[in-house]
Amino acid sequence: MSRSAIAWKLRFFASLPIFLWSLGLANSPVTEPDRARALGIPFAGEPGPLNTITDVRGVEVGHNTLIYGEGSLERGVGPVRTGVTVIHPRGKTSIEGVYGGWFTLNASGEMTGTTWLEERGVIDGPIGITNTHSIGIVRDTFVSWMVDQRWPAPWHAPIVAETYDGALNDINGQHVKPTHVLRALETATTGPVVEGSVGGGTGMLCNGFKGGIGTASRVVSVASRLFTVGVLVQCNYNWDGNSLRLGNRWVSKSLPVGEHCYSDDNIAPKKPWFPFCSGAKLHQESPTRDGSIIVAIATDAPLLPHQLNRLAKRPALSLGRLGAISSTGSGDIFLAFSTGNTGALSEDQFNRVEQFPNNALSELFRGTVQATEEAIVNAMVAAETVVGADGLRVQGMPHDKVRELFSR
Repeated sequence: MSRSAIAWKLRFFASLPIFLWSLGLANSPVTEPDRARALGIPFAGEPGPLNTITDVRGVEVGHNTLIYGEGSLERGVGPVRTGVTVIHPRGKTSIEGVYGGWFTLNASGEMTGTTWLEERGVIDGPIGITNTHSIGIVRDTFVSWMVDQRWPAPWHAPIVAETYDGALNDINGQHVKPTHVLRALETATTGPVVEGSVGGGTGMLCNGFKGGIGTASRVVSVASRLFTVGVLVQCNYNWDGNSLRLGNRWVSKSLPVGEHCYSDDNIAPKKPWFPFCSGAKLHQESPTRDGSIIVAIATDAPLLPHQLNRLAKRPALSLGRLGAISSTGSGDIFLAFSTGNTGALSEDQFNRVEQFPNNALSELFRGTVQATEEAIVNAMVAAETVVGADGLRVQGMPHDKVRELFSR
């Protein structure tokens, strides 16, 4: 067995208990999931040992996944297909911030705390990703948790981002509660990261298939030193899959993209965006949503805030490589942070920090573009078919068709 296969087995089985606890499936049979590379999709660059954001030492990721109910949508009842994902830049036990930067490609979305981040260049506390109408409860729970953890500031403005899961989820029911957020905070770990329909990505669509959480990493060499850049995405953009590219190939006409439909003719959909599977067309009272994507970039390279702002722009190129145009209804917002300069981020005293050479940033830019592209495709590959609110069925990517396409 190859080293990469062994690493993936360790990654998957180590993360399985938390995932199954959230879904209530601890006694159900499971199979080892595929990732994009296993389907033959080619990617450039050298990944880290796990090919995840947690290849950046100290970074922890946690999910809490909420899946229950079926049938007709009833506000406050369900069906529920949502959750929350948490990233601890230095681990949950640290109360030291990180230098950070951010960029918005298209602003039909929200990421809290970014005005303060832009002003001071520092991220305090965890980073959260959830659905559009739960961003407030996640942010407020973060504040309470940071106070309890004795983060050294009299007030907090944590970073929480969102994408819209209202096609599959009872988004107006606001089912994410403080207890769910706290569990994601407290169970976050280094090492394995579960992908697909999990955490904040549970109810998301991406590039014409079921979407969700995906991650990848790259290792780069600069001046005989190795650095890691890791990426985690919550992928929810390009719902119809127009112009999808995989492995530098146009695949929209080769794969069944955008085949989302209502699976029960007896349920009247609350959102007239998709047809019935029987072929009956819905009256288009409003245009179909086009979702969003949140990208979190971590690196152990000692980047300063102005350099991280530059790094945070690079996922835009990854979206373009996959065929996206960042449409008017998409919230495409990117965040970058550095775990370098540990112990040198006090805002009450003079500090000596190391600065990554500006002229070598292209190596990190390249790694970020490569890792983001793979993270997005990993999210699509990991997410299985889901039936949600009003019986809407969103298809997972057909692994057999992808394998066949890239084996030619």
